[in-house]
Amino acid sequence: MNTASKRMYSYLFFLLPAGVIYFTFYLLPTLLSFFFSTTRWTLTKWEFIGMDNYVTFFSETALSIGFRNTLIFAVVTCGLKVLLGLLLGAFLTSRIIAKNYLRSVVFFPTLLSTIAVGITFSTMMHPSQGIINVALGALGITGPDWLGNTHIALLSVALVDVWKGVGIATVIFIAGITAIPQVYYEALKIDGGSNLAAFRHITLPLSRPAMNSVIILAFIGGLRTFDLIWAMTKGGPGFTTDLIASIIYKQYQAGFYGLATAGNVILFIGVSVLAFPLYKFLTKSEVDL
Repeated sequence: MNTASKRMYSYLFFLLPAGVIYFTFYLLPTLLSFFFSTTRWTLTKWEFIGMDNYVTFFSETALSIGFRNTLIFAVVTCGLKVLLGLLLGAFLTSRIIAKNYLRSVVFFPTLLSTIAVGITFSTMMHPSQGIINVALGALGITGPDWLGNTHIALLSVALVDVWKGVGIATVIFIAGITAIPQVYYEALKIDGGSNLAAFRHITLPLSRPAMNSVIILAFIGGLRTFDLIWAMTKGGPGFTTDLIASIIYKQYQAGFYGLATAGNVILFIGVSVLAFPLYKFLTKSEVDL
């Protein structure tokens, strides 16, 4: 066996196990999802019906509301995570007391179960007995029905999602900011620059790679959110907090497995269509910087 053959054998030997795992647990289920989205299936049998599931799914009355809510939820949570993560990252990389302890406090909500967080905040946001409105009442303020008011229910859940997920954004920003060479800050300090000037002219532009990572992760996470919505509102009141993922789950509950599979395919395509151009734009701006 010559050198080239040995090298090829070595590559195949190490890549084959990973390839088998990738095909078995990712590629094959993905291909099967596309197939079963064109069928009416149960656990024991299936019937090919073409594109009927897609036609039915797009005729759902709640679908347009779900698309709108999903985009609003993703944009709001992504924007707040980027903003708060950047500010917390800058604060937690400055010279403050108990910096490591504060970092752990900020990251702690990320470790909690999403379902547990949803149930806990549902109790805290109860209109009459929840601790939030009780505290507001002690200050003479009448708190709203956080999860029952159709105008603010989606925003209420979004704020809980931000509280739980901002720790990841903060950690990414901390990593990005600490990678910035200190010589830039020292040079600005010698020139008489303030802390605000350092943040504006050094921290903000040079933490762009970290910001891009947070934007992509938070936006995709917002588009795919299900568990927090289901734990807190189950899509209510009415359809005001229904996202695409919760609509899909309701179809599964009703026993329309093929229809729900088609919804999953639509969600996959939708996330890809939105995320890939965003990724290209962000990485392009990062290179141009």
